[in-house]
Amino acid sequence: MRQITFREALREAMQEEMRLDERVFLMGEEVAEYNGAYKVSQGMLDEFGEKRVIDTPIAELGFTAIAVGAAQNGLRPIVEFMTWNFAVLALDQILNTASKMLAMSGGQVGCPIVFRGANGSAGQLGAQHSTSFESMYANIPGLKVISVSNPYDAKGLLKSAIRDENPVVFMESELMYGDKGEVPEGEYLIPIGKSHIAREGSDVTIVSFNKMMKVALGAAEELAKENISAEVIDLRTIRPLDWFTILESVKKTNRLVIVEEQWPFASISSEICFRIQKEGFDYLDAPIRRITSADAPMHYAPNLVSAYLPDINRTVKLVKEVLYMVK
Repeated sequence: MRQITFREALREAMQEEMRLDERVFLMGEEVAEYNGAYKVSQGMLDEFGEKRVIDTPIAELGFTAIAVGAAQNGLRPIVEFMTWNFAVLALDQILNTASKMLAMSGGQVGCPIVFRGANGSAGQLGAQHSTSFESMYANIPGLKVISVSNPYDAKGLLKSAIRDENPVVFMESELMYGDKGEVPEGEYLIPIGKSHIAREGSDVTIVSFNKMMKVALGAAEELAKENISAEVIDLRTIRPLDWFTILESVKKTNRLVIVEEQWPFASISSEICFRIQKEGFDYLDAPIRRITSADAPMHYAPNLVSAYLPDINRTVKLVKEVLYMVK
């Protein structure tokens, strides 16, 4: 099977859907003339023209409002934010209009729209460009939230998101746009709301998503050297969350560790911990443990960046703690 980059997988998803449905269009900062801030939309202006690949001013609230209005009137916009850190300026439209319109209109007015872009830390970018937003948007009823870790999932889930009748928040990572992975040449869709067992195991379940999957899988590799078998689950969709796959894994391994790039308070791991202890308490042989970003703003210094983010060594140590191998 061919290997393509993460950005190419996203581009193919948008191109295929735009060829299939003339209502689909892309708008955002630098998506047209510059071919995308991260070159995700490279060549799309040439193929689809300026009416369907639209450069916007650096005015997130304004162009998001235009896109939401277009979605309410029969079109299917894809809105690219240069970073989700900038999208907080558009939160009024995402929270108060897109997510609520179907309910407020009694089911008469929908909002089929995809909001996508880079999320989380990308190294030395400082506090205002390094926040991970999955838990914030997952807390909003009416939104679906997707956070992908590889090119295959990126293409299949973005196509599903574009076809969905609901507003979808689609989280990527600046650090993964150049990652390569196997992607079929033919069309395929991945259902929203279904996680993926990225590695099977029997001793402990590790749950993660987005670029923290690299930490989870790296930890599993290190643990395997010590004959510790870790099952690794990639959530892929944050809301709706695939509780069943996590629970079935915990029934098998009896231990759960969660790795996420969120602040710890009111995080995705908080919700998983609650749900699994509620529905799977009798299967747990150790308390659920998690590793998150530090409960502080990200700093610029390289040593503080490393201290802030989850890593393989700390994840391995946490797994050994739930296995009662270390105190």
